[in-house]
Amino acid sequence: MDKERGAPVNKIAGVRFKKAGKIYYFSSENLEVNIDDGVIVETSRGMEYGRVVIFPKHPEIPGDPGELRPILRKATARDLVQVERNREREKEAFQICLEKIHKHGLEMKLIDAEYTFDNNKVLFYFTADGRIDFRELVKDLAAVFRTRIELRQIGVRDETKIRGGIGICGRELCCHTYLSEFAPVSIKMAKEQNLSLNPTKISGVCGRLMCCLTNEEETYEELNNNLPSAGEAVTTPEGLKGEVQSLSVLRQLVRVIVTLDNDEKEIREYPAADLKFKPRRRKKDVKLSKQEMKELAALEKGEGASKLDDK
Repeated sequence: MDKERGAPVNKIAGVRFKKAGKIYYFSSENLEVNIDDGVIVETSRGMEYGRVVIFPKHPEIPGDPGELRPILRKATARDLVQVERNREREKEAFQICLEKIHKHGLEMKLIDAEYTFDNNKVLFYFTADGRIDFRELVKDLAAVFRTRIELRQIGVRDETKIRGGIGICGRELCCHTYLSEFAPVSIKMAKEQNLSLNPTKISGVCGRLMCCLTNEEETYEELNNNLPSAGEAVTTPEGLKGEVQSLSVLRQLVRVIVTLDNDEKEIREYPAADLKFKPRRRKKDVKLSKQEMKELAALEKGEGASKLDDK
């Protein structure tokens, strides 16, 4: 088979280590694997268990594809037992770390605990308002677990991706179910889609701009390029001069206030393609108060790349 989700032709397999996690590519040259197979691979963190999710035709791989690390083997029943055992250990490790954080009086919020497959390291993910001196905490944890300890500070978007939840649409959060990486989101996207700039309407559970604003951005940009702006002067098919009152972006319809021969004004609706107007100019910024601008700027605050992926 040469389909993207079938058996491999190019012997490159995309492996995911977490639900909705980033996809990493490995060579399957000397091993026959299929979609959804559990596999054992070696990463920068040590031996890890993951699942094959894709066989890409044209994978975007930095560097030389020939230097990809190989899939070591397909996961065995014993490996799966080890994975389940690690899940139980993670729950215990989480509780122990919570107690140690309280003992040291650190102002940090523990989000998750994670064992590597080979138990070579335990990672603890946390959020905090600023930098935290957790050196004594690490020493304390190392004495308990007798393995390498890593405490990793993450942002609110990563926290939400781990915890999950329900969005204002009533569905599970995109970042928790299928988004493998966070795409840049901006206030400009909300403006382009004529959405309310009320922070409560365009922010997600994480308190940042909703990731789904990117879903239709390209379509709205294309559709908006075919429309005049509100308040712009246009000429109708009858040769009447008018001013745009409102727009229906998806239906590509324009409501125009036209001036008749007797100087009376009337509102008429036209397909955008039937009107004559100047090419679309950049939309003027919406007038907002300083407080509103501050609130919107907080929604747009970037946190860089996700701290959850470092294979």
